[in-house]
Amino acid sequence: MPENKDSDTIIRLLDDETVNTIAAGEVIERPASVVKELVENAVDAGADMIKVDITTDTQYVTSVQVSDTGCGMHASDAQMAFVRHATSKIRVPDDLSRIHTMGFRGEALASIAAVSRVTLVTRTADSDVGTEIVIEGGEILSVSDVSIPKGTTIRVDNIFYNTPARRKFLKSRQTELFHIYRAVEAEAFAHPESAFRLRVNGKEKLRTQRTTTIADTITQVFGTDLSTRIIPISAGTPVMRVDGAIVRPEDCRPNAGEIHLCVNGRPVTSPQIVRAIRAGYGTLIAKGRFPMAYLSIRIDSSLVDVNVHPAKREIRLSREKEIISGVADAIRDTLQTTDLIYGATPANAPAPPASVQASVYTHIPRQSLEVSESLPKTVNTSFGPASSEGFHIRYATTDKQLRLTGHMDEDAGVNLLPPMRIIGQVADLYILAASRENDELFIIDQHAAHERILYDQLCQQRDTNVQRQELLVPLVVELNPAEKLAVSANIDILLELGFIVDEFGPDAFAIRAVPMVLGKRLGTEMIHDIVSDLVIESRKSADERCDRIIATIACRGAIKGGSPLTPEQMERLILQLSHTSEPYTCPHGRPVILSYSEKEMDRMFHRT
Repeated sequence: MPENKDSDTIIRLLDDETVNTIAAGEVIERPASVVKELVENAVDAGADMIKVDITTDTQYVTSVQVSDTGCGMHASDAQMAFVRHATSKIRVPDDLSRIHTMGFRGEALASIAAVSRVTLVTRTADSDVGTEIVIEGGEILSVSDVSIPKGTTIRVDNIFYNTPARRKFLKSRQTELFHIYRAVEAEAFAHPESAFRLRVNGKEKLRTQRTTTIADTITQVFGTDLSTRIIPISAGTPVMRVDGAIVRPEDCRPNAGEIHLCVNGRPVTSPQIVRAIRAGYGTLIAKGRFPMAYLSIRIDSSLVDVNVHPAKREIRLSREKEIISGVADAIRDTLQTTDLIYGATPANAPAPPASVQASVYTHIPRQSLEVSESLPKTVNTSFGPASSEGFHIRYATTDKQLRLTGHMDEDAGVNLLPPMRIIGQVADLYILAASRENDELFIIDQHAAHERILYDQLCQQRDTNVQRQELLVPLVVELNPAEKLAVSANIDILLELGFIVDEFGPDAFAIRAVPMVLGKRLGTEMIHDIVSDLVIESRKSADERCDRIIATIACRGAIKGGSPLTPEQMERLILQLSHTSEPYTCPHGRPVILSYSEKEMDRMFHRT
């Protein structure tokens, strides 16, 4: 053990100032943490109106103020509230397993006061005057009587003024505001019994009224556009109850950023519940996609440990298997009893025969093809002719998609694929080809192949000038405050990639131009996917966010699985793929081509 010249004692108790600073670091990570803690205290006070006012300068959030119409505090309680581990929620150890309130830890106010200047003004209904307390760095500077309405207002200034190391690691002003928006949205969704108002530098960003139904709450918090797409859900088991809303499978997102959960009124994150939600959708959503879900789950409080994380973001569940199964079953049952047919099929566009949908094409030499003449001849006649107008349209659409990437046909780059001969198409999903050099079979995912082609093209154009097309009618997309902030913060990236986006009223953006590769297939679903990427990738660098958006555009603009291709179209697709930088994987890392040698096929058929 090293020698200690100053004292015989090596291990010492920390002083109160250091202890408070450490506690503050655990609970108060950023200004949004302050908002969350103060709002939850307002909820516990029974407030029917909670107002959040944020002020900023050009770099930082400079102050947070939360006002409520709750029960207020007497002068003695107001002073005691800033003492570490002081709480009105817990009396004995057993109370920890029966917590029904939000701000029970007894550390939040002390932690906030330790790293900022706090002014608290409060009055109870039975008091003639209120109390004002000013604290800086954990020390009470003044206590005085004031005349105010019933309720509590707490103003927090100069956050992290005495902890410069933590202040240094705060993100940009817009990023910190984004986290504040998300925190207020989560609390407003979790507590429909309270009305919320959020203002930033005096401008209103969010307003909700007290509601009695979750559907109304979702509409007010997340936007009216969402209200037309949600599917209400309400179900229960002996140990839990789930209420809220989910969306149709076609409205799913590329990440879990739009899964909002609250358990017993507390906004939480739970990988287990997220997995249960995806399990409830089963095969209705593709791998890598996530539903939008807004679930309020009630569980016996003795089965939930909410004190796992200092900031109370995570929970631990007892009887977890039953609870997770209950969530998955509730979603599965709701979807099974919902008409999931999207839109209506035009009367003049009959569905093609099932035999045509599973057609296989035989090889026809490329030089003998004229696309316009060969369309009805390309389907193997043993499966029946594809002569409907709808199929002509689908072939023509694919032709347009391939023309948009046509310069890849004559690209001077190295051909990275071995010479191959097209055999045909299976299930309108996969292209079969054989090697011209050896006995090898190739299976190519047509969507992943074109996705790689588009991705490479967009990356090349990004270094020069992405081709764009203006829309005759702008596409107007309604966004919630957090999404709108994410778009505003990334306008330059969107412009660089071919989008022209303008604000359109207080809660919407108008898309006036899009990348040329998207053709006319633009829809709100793709825009919401891009916005979701911007939200979930807010902490990433500009280049990483840009790359994610390029991958999303490529996915949306690519030839879809389920699209029949002529032999010429298949050859053009493979030719374009051969000139890409990574023809064997798509931008998301999925395989594009699988190959089987003669020996491998012999082994699979037990010929060796």
